[in-house]
Amino acid sequence: MPRRLGPTLRAHPVLSLAFAAAVAATLWFGVGFVRQTIYWSDPAHQAQPIEPWMTPRYIANSWLLDGRELANALGVPPKPKERPTLSRIAEKRGVPLAQVMAEARAYIAAHAGRAGSENAPPPPPPKVPSGE
Repeated sequence: MPRRLGPTLRAHPVLSLAFAAAVAATLWFGVGFVRQTIYWSDPAHQAQPIEPWMTPRYIANSWLLDGRELANALGVPPKPKERPTLSRIAEKRGVPLAQVMAEARAYIAAHAGRAGSENAPPPPPPKVPSGE
């Protein structure tokens, strides 16, 4: 530590602490931003097939969609206490997981082109009558 820095820190302790906090916050959010950018830039994480473990936010990031709109379309309250997965959403709604996944696929098919993605998922397989 240079000798000139010590008197400055002692003369302005509140400003020095505020500056250190600002630097720490900048580093924290900067590292998070870089991590997210690297993760979502990987083609393996873009336009992923829908899986039960995914959250609406994860699906929205993967397909370049609005996560709040997708969550709303899947019946998630505006400010949930947790980040529910598709399987948890189905459980809470009391519907089969396949139905929630089909709703997510339908939302993607309807909105993915708007976001510039041409890789919309295939439609769900047609329901075959059970013959009973």
